[in-house]
Amino acid sequence: MTYTAQDLTETLLSMHDERQRQMLCRFFKTGEGEYGHGDRFIGLKCPQTRMVVREARHKVPIPEIHNLLLSPWHEVRLCGLLLLVEEMQAALPTRLRHTPEMAARREKIADFYLRHAHRANNWDLVDMSCPKILGNWLLHPLPDGSMPDRSVLDRLAMSSCLWEQRIAIVTNWMLIRHDEYADTLRIADRLLHHPHDLIHKAVGWMLREVGKRRMDILEDYLERHSHEMHRTTLRYAIEKMNAPQRQWWLEKDKKV
Repeated sequence: MTYTAQDLTETLLSMHDERQRQMLCRFFKTGEGEYGHGDRFIGLKCPQTRMVVREARHKVPIPEIHNLLLSPWHEVRLCGLLLLVEEMQAALPTRLRHTPEMAARREKIADFYLRHAHRANNWDLVDMSCPKILGNWLLHPLPDGSMPDRSVLDRLAMSSCLWEQRIAIVTNWMLIRHDEYADTLRIADRLLHHPHDLIHKAVGWMLREVGKRRMDILEDYLERHSHEMHRTTLRYAIEKMNAPQRQWWLEKDKKV
């Protein structure tokens, strides 16, 4: 059995909740001039969308996921992205299965995601998709045995699209979990002077994740860059430090 985009859209729309819709519109800043302006919500909590995804995973052809990502409805696009996460998960190598066909499948999924990255057009859509799609792709070999070129993160960071820029930094979450930090620091450098709050928070978040595994690397980065960071980035980066350490970093550049 396969599902179409229309099937899934109708299922999600049937779960409409007006009170939740209004709350989500406020939370995701859909007002005039806000970053989510024009986004439309059905009014679903994330577990409700995930429930639909669990039923439909591996039963939705890629062209139908394409149609989901074109939807004006936020939850329908989320459904499409989470289905793509499931596709990537199924294509990851295991101890018993590591075939060129699986590698080719991963490459196809990553390419599809990159071509549709602008449709992950709110921070939750980015954060719930890019680490498990692009991050996993970057960690595993291509069909020819070589590794994917991580300059894709630099290209995304240099995009004029806010959401692609956030993808560039948040993708690193998966790399950090595998104790690979260089890409995070490089992309943080590229985005350090970005004007948008959503990038300040994302860069600080990824630096904090580095610090949770290697505090020495985070402290070295802060020594070099804390004076030029946006205050939000710094606060996010030091959030897991103890209170005296946090205060020291917050006061450090005032004393210079």
